[in-house]
Amino acid sequence: MLEVFKTILNNGTAEIVEKKSRFIANAFPIKTEEQARETVESLRKKYYDSRHNVFAYQLGEKNEQSRFSDDGEPQSTAGMPVLSVLRGEDVKNVLVVVTRYFGGTLLGTGGLVRAYSSAAKQSLLNAGICEIRRYCRFSANVNYSQSGKVQFEITSQGYLIENIVFTDSVTYFVIVPFGSQNTFTKLVENLTGGKAVIQKCDDLTGTFTGESFKICD
Repeated sequence: MLEVFKTILNNGTAEIVEKKSRFIANAFPIKTEEQARETVESLRKKYYDSRHNVFAYQLGEKNEQSRFSDDGEPQSTAGMPVLSVLRGEDVKNVLVVVTRYFGGTLLGTGGLVRAYSSAAKQSLLNAGICEIRRYCRFSANVNYSQSGKVQFEITSQGYLIENIVFTDSVTYFVIVPFGSQNTFTKLVENLTGGKAVIQKCDDLTGTFTGESFKICD
């Protein structure tokens, strides 16, 4: 599994007008090719009166599944430019569909490429591109006399305390970036003189959205 990759977590929409042609771009996070196909078909029904519904998507850590369609536009003027935007932004597990309502004026090859590319990129930006990273969840059980110092140092070092459980001792559940496991455990051991009980709970992926941490499937 990649330690970090870029994607979108929300849908994004953008619209541009070029010589009276409307380009409506919709970006979606996806997990499977079937989901991509179903989404494209749904948009074709929604925009049933449009001239074209161009799409591109890529799935997998190495973009193993990558598809695009010009949907009737001249070859390499629509689907490939949209896919090039996905590749340029290096986003994974993303589908972009760009719907065109023809405005009566031909745009030419360059005009089509620019319009489809611009609409696709703006839809990604509106969705919000984020970095998904690998993390580990640890529990650190300490006594009350050491808990204040431990909590201060954990947060000062940039680790996220997800939860705190108070019993006859204090247990911190901490989100630790992948690769920093040993650094974290040594920190807590040094702070407590080796008295802390530290356990790795599980691996997970997630991202920070503002001040919040979101766990991703």
